[in-house]
This record gives sequence, C-alpha cells and structure tokens, in this order.
Amino acid sequence: MTDTVVHGLPRWSLAVPPLALVVLVLSWGRDLGALLLILVCAGLGAAVIAAVHHAEVVAHRVGEPFGTLILALAVTVIEVALIVTLMASGGDKAASLARDTVFAAVMITCNGILGLALVAGSLRHKSQAFRVHASGSALAVMTALVTLSLVLPTFTTSTPGATFSSAQLAFAGVTSLVMYGVFVFVQTIRHRDYFLPVGTEEVPVQPADDDEESVVHAAAPSVRVALTSLGLLFVCLIAVVGLAKTVSPKLESAVESAGAPLAVVGVVIALLVLLPETVAAVRAALRDRLQTSLNLALGSALASIGLTIPAIAVASIWLDGPLVLGLGSKELVLFILTVVVSMLTLATGRATLLQGAVHLMIFGSFLFLTVSP
Repeated sequence: MTDTVVHGLPRWSLAVPPLALVVLVLSWGRDLGALLLILVCAGLGAAVIAAVHHAEVVAHRVGEPFGTLILALAVTVIEVALIVTLMASGGDKAASLARDTVFAAVMITCNGILGLALVAGSLRHKSQAFRVHASGSALAVMTALVTLSLVLPTFTTSTPGATFSSAQLAFAGVTSLVMYGVFVFVQTIRHRDYFLPVGTEEVPVQPADDDEESVVHAAAPSVRVALTSLGLLFVCLIAVVGLAKTVSPKLESAVESAGAPLAVVGVVIALLVLLPETVAAVRAALRDRLQTSLNLALGSALASIGLTIPAIAVASIWLDGPLVLGLGSKELVLFILTVVVSMLTLATGRATLLQGAVHLMIFGSFLFLTVSP
C-alpha cells in the first residue's frame, strides 16, 4: 500500500471532512475577513469535492446504475441544503434563488456536462454509442418536470407574478417527487439493463481485499471502505451546509457590488455543486462509457428538480417572503432550445463532436446571458 492510501481511501479524502468541520467551527458566527473568507471558500470547495468522491466510492461498491443514482442524490442533497440556507438568510432578495439554481442545474447538466462529455469522448473515440431508450426516457421526464415546476408558474393566474399558490406548489412538489420516484424504480429495478453502458453485462460485484494495492478502478471497494465513505459523506454534507451559511452574505454582496443580476448566485451554487460530477462524466466518456456520462448528466437534472421542488415546497412553510418559480422569456427560449437539441442528440444512439459543440454553444450562451441579460 502506498503512503497516499489508508484503508483503501486516499489520505486527502480522510483528512478533508474533519478539517472542513474545523473551519466551520472557527468561522461560525464571525464577520469574515479576507483570510478567513479564503479559508472558508477553500473548505467549502474541498468539502464538496470530498463529498462527491466518497459518493463515488459508495457508488463503485453498488455498481451501475445505482452508482450514478447515489452520486446524483448526494449532489442534490448538497444543492438543496445550499438553496434553503441562502433563502433563509436572504429574505425577499432570495425569492427567485431556487428557480435560478434549479434552472442553472438543468442547463449545466444538459448542455455543459453533456457537451463536455460528448466533445471529450468524440475527440478520443470519434463517435460513441449509447442506449436511446434510456436517455430518451430520462429526457422526457426531465422535460415534464421542468415544464410543470418552472414553466407553468409563469402562466398560472391564481397568484400575481411567476408564483404558485400554496395548493399549486404542493401539487407540483408531490408530482415532481412521484415522477422522480417512478424514474428511479425504472432505472434501478424494472429496466436496469437499459441504463448500463453499451457492451456491458450485469455481473456480480466482487469486493476487493482491504490490503490490495491493485484495486484501482476495476475492483469494487470492500464493505468497510464503502461504509467509511458513507459516514464521511454525511460529515462533508454537514460541513457544506454550515460553510455555505457562513459565506452566503459575502457571496450576495459580491454579486451586488459587481452589478451582476442576483441570478448569478444560483449559477455559482450549481457550478460549485456540479463541478466534481462534471469531471466524473468526462472521465467516463474518455473511457468510452458514454451511457454512464448520460446517466450522470440527465440523472442529476432529474434529481435536482424532482427533489429540490418538494424540499422547497416544504421549506416555504416557514420561509418568509414569496417564492418565485416561473421562468422568464429568455430562460424559456433557452429551455426550449435545449430540449429540441437534446432530442436530436439522443435520437440516433451515437454521439459525435458536432453534437457536443452545439450543446457547449448553448451553455456558453446561457452563462453570457445570465451575466448580461
């Protein structure tokens, strides 16, 4: 065993969770100076990366497609925690934060992550195959969830503005949760084989010996390693929520000082949370496992909507101020463009460089128009 691995896990992944908690204790309730702010931001970023790393370890143990599901759920828990934390401290200024973050997550996953994976995979393998019935069904559920949760509030008439009434919000939350639950059932039980990478077969996962240095990527971690990662994952989530609460006032004031729209805060949250997952999707595409990349991208979009909207609906009971969910005209155009292009991309079962470039162009347009609406 090398000196960088302890009990099957890298030393950094063992050190980051407790160190992040130490940073949280040192910064909690204090006015952040420059040095402490840098420390908090570094701890927050490291805790997010460590959380997703430990989620990947657990995911590797349980195998596909459970692996990508666990990773998506871990990322969504972090995202929901950040949204609720910032909304609780932001007042009326944070009324649209949930909408901005969820929509940003959709655009990042369906255009940014998907585009990067397609470009990286195509540059190495020219073209890659994936399962149309799996990716197409995920896109259909995602489109329905976004329409019901983020598009309809713009056109409902029970309440003023792009908001839901209490009954409508409850209906949207329950519908989102049910649809996501059905998708997870189909993905993991009823049609699990649809979501496996092309050319692979379901094989039993064999645990690796704890002292085996050659485990690398092919062998699954032992039960002890997986349980250790599961515990450290929860520690990381606690650190992420606390550090986000600590840094949120500085983040909002920085956006206001720069003269940027408040929607930039939602984009920053989504980018922060989804960055490690982006790396995982690109790595899978480079290994010619594009279906895993699609599972990560579309699964994250589904989890973001299917779990965030119900959580926000419950949180709205004690959160003060309005909850703006409806998309504006600019966002509606970008969403429609994303759905149409994604349908064309996923219709053939093979991906090329051109398709990836188109998705990245849409993602770049989203980022530019967020900063310069």
